[in-house]
Amino acid sequence: MFSFLKKKKIIPHIKLSGVIGNVGKFKQGIDFSGQEEIILKAFSVKKAPCVAITINSPGGSPVQSHLIYNFIRQQAKKNKKKVIVFAEDVAASGGYLIACAGDEIDANSSSIIGSIGVIYSSFGFTELIKKIGVERRVHTAGKNKSTLDPFLDEKKEDIERLKNIQLDLHKNFIDVVEKSRGSKLKKTEIELFSGEFWSGSKAKDLGLIDEVGDANQVLKEKFGEDAIIKKFEKSKGWLNKKLSSSNDHVDQLANILDEKSVWQRYGL
Repeated sequence: MFSFLKKKKIIPHIKLSGVIGNVGKFKQGIDFSGQEEIILKAFSVKKAPCVAITINSPGGSPVQSHLIYNFIRQQAKKNKKKVIVFAEDVAASGGYLIACAGDEIDANSSSIIGSIGVIYSSFGFTELIKKIGVERRVHTAGKNKSTLDPFLDEKKEDIERLKNIQLDLHKNFIDVVEKSRGSKLKKTEIELFSGEFWSGSKAKDLGLIDEVGDANQVLKEKFGEDAIIKKFEKSKGWLNKKLSSSNDHVDQLANILDEKSVWQRYGL
């Protein structure tokens, strides 16, 4: 009778898209400083039944991934709100780590999910500089200061040191996934923490996500067709747009190619 007096439910919806970390001089990826205010605003919607987060990221900085994950969990606890995360094209590596901040993770059946591992990649130019007659001169205070210099031959002890760091980072990643997913993770012959990634459908079978579905569909089903989904997303300022469209074209191209290479690991 008095249904017209009922207030429609407002669902704050945070959109996170891009490589995690600083990806260029004028182009910024997903980082904590850029998302902190947006996350705070979304959780400040007092009567919201939950906070929705859409993640579309192939990963990037492990530090920024952890900072954002921890902050979302802190705000969820402080404001007593459920968090539902939706994966779009890809939630892999650091993107999946952030997704683990959700009490529920949903994805499209064709989304790319997982890649729970750590990677370091570079190039070696030792033979190139020999061919062009360039001599590399390095002087350090600290015997390990030139570790993994691309213009010097690799050293066994440098690789071992790097591997130990990677193992530490990998363990931190695994701890987050196990804490978040808990008993939802399925015991199978498939190694979940090998760095492999799967489709959304397979990820559901493995317990890496909860349901297959998109944000609008799931939120309307849970909270009613009249629920208002309010987007919270970082906008690109006028000055940033102006600067990024003017100078440093070579720098911009290098940043684009570097970012593109991260996405291409997942066929995107």
